Amino acid sequence: MRLDTCIDAILGRRRRAVALAALITLIMLTTGSGLRFATNTNDYRIMFGEDNPQLAAFQALEKTFSPSNSALIAVAPRGGTIFTQKALGALETLTRAAWKTPHSSRVDSLTNYTHSYARGDELIVEPLVDDARTLSSADLARIQKIALGATEIAGRLVSRDGRVAGLMITFVLPDDMTTAMTVISDHLNGLVEKARAQHPEVAYYLTGDIVMNRALAEATKADQTTLVPIVFLMLVITTALFLRSLLGMLTTVVTSVFVLVSALGIGGWLGELLFSPTSASVPIIIIALSVANSVHIVTGTLLGMGNGLDRKAAIAESLRENAWPVFLTSATTAIGFLSLNTSDSPPYRTVGNLMAIGVACSFVYSMTLLPAMLSLLPLRAPRSRAEGSRLFDHFGAFVVERRAFLLCFVAALTALLLTGIPRNELTDRWAQYLDERYQFRRDTDFVFENLTSLNTLEYALKAGGAGGITNPAYLKKVEAFAEWYRQQPEVTHVQAFSDTMKRLNKNMHGDDPAFYKVPDEPELAAQYLLLYEFSLPFGMDLNNRIDVAKSATRMSVVIHNRSSLHQRELDERAQAWLRANIPEFAAQASGITMIFAHLSLRNIHGMLRGTITAMLLISLILLLVFKSVRMGLIILVPNFIPAAMTFGLWGHLIGQVGLAGSVMTVIAFGIIVDDTIHFMGRYLKARRAGLAAPDAVRAVFRTVGHALWTTTAVLTLSFLVFTLSGFEVTWALGLMVAITFMFGFLTDFLLLPPLLMALDRKE
Repeated sequence: MRLDTCIDAILGRRRRAVALAALITLIMLTTGSGLRFATNTNDYRIMFGEDNPQLAAFQALEKTFSPSNSALIAVAPRGGTIFTQKALGALETLTRAAWKTPHSSRVDSLTNYTHSYARGDELIVEPLVDDARTLSSADLARIQKIALGATEIAGRLVSRDGRVAGLMITFVLPDDMTTAMTVISDHLNGLVEKARAQHPEVAYYLTGDIVMNRALAEATKADQTTLVPIVFLMLVITTALFLRSLLGMLTTVVTSVFVLVSALGIGGWLGELLFSPTSASVPIIIIALSVANSVHIVTGTLLGMGNGLDRKAAIAESLRENAWPVFLTSATTAIGFLSLNTSDSPPYRTVGNLMAIGVACSFVYSMTLLPAMLSLLPLRAPRSRAEGSRLFDHFGAFVVERRAFLLCFVAALTALLLTGIPRNELTDRWAQYLDERYQFRRDTDFVFENLTSLNTLEYALKAGGAGGITNPAYLKKVEAFAEWYRQQPEVTHVQAFSDTMKRLNKNMHGDDPAFYKVPDEPELAAQYLLLYEFSLPFGMDLNNRIDVAKSATRMSVVIHNRSSLHQRELDERAQAWLRANIPEFAAQASGITMIFAHLSLRNIHGMLRGTITAMLLISLILLLVFKSVRMGLIILVPNFIPAAMTFGLWGHLIGQVGLAGSVMTVIAFGIIVDDTIHFMGRYLKARRAGLAAPDAVRAVFRTVGHALWTTTAVLTLSFLVFTLSGFEVTWALGLMVAITFMFGFLTDFLLLPPLLMALDRKE
């Protein structure tokens, strides 16, 4: 009676419906005003939670030594070597100009490399290149020999074949990092463009984590300005085609707009409306879910009108039939999204919370605004509605007649796909998150292939006390660790403090190669270091390699462009070697690379807890709702299988699961339950009316088959739009969820009915 009272309140007099629509519009405008609090960020560090241990270790590393925010400009003469007057002159000019970059604290390049050598009893420390225009052929040959033989820069600031040089700029960022990164990236782009104009014979490539932040911001903006309109237009077209009613489409679209504005506005009021590449897809998902809810009510209304009911009676009947299923699907979907709060990555928590708000708004508006609009507009049943019903009549008859075959077919297909699950690796490549449409990706690929890698493992090696870094025993341990790493096939460069001390020892012995080793006396080593530090020019000190108390040094290991799985495995090998040889150094590697390397793994573990929790809650709800353990267990089968089938197919085709895979199951599971609930609700109603299981299956296809097909198509197409994104996490998530929806439709239409007919034989 309460539902009928509500329906009567909504569909009573025309004035009442108009007043309700006006009230809801006012509510939408009020909640939507929270959109003004929406913000965008291009800081990749929002991907990591405050309790992330890798982030904590990285912050401790930066506090001990220096910040790691950097940009790298690769300088590549077209078809030649870097060791020419013009090429070195271009690099020298760019190096001087780079010091003027906002928030820069250090600039390192081949030309200002602090080369040290002996002149009699004197230690000379000076830039490797000083006024490249005056260099003779002998000077160029000398510089080339020194550069390619210098352990500190060969393979890092100059390629080992001498064709590409690098310029590294380090930054100290203010609290407003987003604005600072935008200013820096704009300045760097202008710097590079000016260099290209002055030296067209040289190619320039810009990369680094600062540049990546700007590229991520561009990806976020591109997704918001292109994907959302595409999805909206696609929903308008597909909804009109499937509903075969322009007014039905109009009410669905208007309801979706109200849901989107309210959901994002409430998120803004709650401080959740922070857009990043990860959360840029939220509007698309909200619109798609809203359409899915509305389609059931509009389809039911059109079906009732096609069966002879007047408009208001058809709307009332559709609300009676769909109110409980829509509420139940909204509750289970919200639970699925809220379980994203177990993610280790804050943007996914934002996605989960915004989507849960969107689902709640969708239920409210689909139960109030939508029927009010349907009652006010001159809605008519499409003439072709009967053809759609006959189509699903035939499909239902096919499923009933071929139920044994379909049961075996879906079971065999599932078993085949599940064999691909072990083939998946939990891994990511953060430098390849953006595809090649972005200049950052193209430049990064060039740098990786021709100069160095951005994948760096950082180690803070403690000496055991103040001033301990000049102890020969400590330096020999650092040297041993560095040499072990240089023998690993993944490693391209190792920068260790022991190399600096070995070079100084050689310098102080007349540059005799025999003394390129760790000094024998700690006092002597301390004197060498002090003399060297006093000789360094401003801005080129060793604060980025040693701490203030001289109690620890920083060792940086640059590796090839390997996946996060291989990065973790390499660090584990290093830890095993340290535990066996230098246990006091044993500590997990730090750095941006290692934070990303552990992010997908930590997310998988967090999402596993969230998925299990969501599945248990949803399963318990279904068991309580259907008041039958047997029916509850049957309904779970087509809900659990689709995600497993997707991972299996992904393993056979792709073989790598990263951040997208870690959240896909939670998102997909909460949504694919919707179709199953609608199917089971109609099936049990038919059974309670006295129909046998096969007849009940036919009745379900006849009444809700079209709506289920429509919602699946709309949701699948919406998530497939994600594949147009240039951000890997977004397009992979969209593709995986779309595939899961298709498998969910397959199991709901071809597996669930045969299961019901096989196991539900009671009269």
